[in-house]
Amino acid sequence: MPSNFPPRRLPARHAGLVSALILSLVMTFVVSAIATARSLGFSEDFPRAWMAAWALSWVIAFPVLLMVLPLVRRIVGAIVERPSA
Repeated sequence: MPSNFPPRRLPARHAGLVSALILSLVMTFVVSAIATARSLGFSEDFPRAWMAAWALSWVIAFPVLLMVLPLVRRIVGAIVERPSA
């Protein structure tokens, strides 16, 4: 039976999408936790409310991040020197 380890890696052309996915997951996870804790405190309802807030915020944040990423890259390109060969 062939081994599945190490698992196959995605092609490099998917790096931008994978970066946006991971960034949006982590950022919305943290920000929604802070906002929910500030709103409700660490009550019995916190985990349920947090996960609901996280799901909603991620559904919005991921597509927005994909739309804004090209603009952000242009701004960063205007601010940061290009690496020398």
